[in-house]
Amino acid sequence: MNSTTIAHSRTPHGPTTVRGDSAAGISQARQAARAFTDRLTPAPCPDRADTFVLVVSELVTNALRHGGGAFTLRLNAHPDAIEVAVDDDGPQLPRMRTPDRTGAGGGFGWPMVNHLARTTAITRRAAGGKTVTALLPR
Repeated sequence: MNSTTIAHSRTPHGPTTVRGDSAAGISQARQAARAFTDRLTPAPCPDRADTFVLVVSELVTNALRHGGGAFTLRLNAHPDAIEVAVDDDGPQLPRMRTPDRTGAGGGFGWPMVNHLARTTAITRRAAGGKTVTALLPR
């Protein structure tokens, strides 16, 4: 497939959905996250918008690496929070592990997401795979 699809709602606070199955999808997910925060009124402060884009990047990267190679990203705004939800087809759940400081094995993303997000949740989907959700302060 090697494609990415982005669907924006017609309202500035409505959801944005991104689907992809390649490394290019990570870049497009970041761009969609930045465009999403840019449309919010009031706009989040620049540090929070950057944190939001970082969390999106980490969750999409994990979905591509560990979740079967394809993802669906959904972004949604709430009055006091921004929600990131990433679906993938992989059965393996994210887990905390000791980061590999040599740079070869990763292990930094999931702890970082949990530190930056207000809450995180992992939900197994009936059709297989999972949804990883992070709620960040707005």
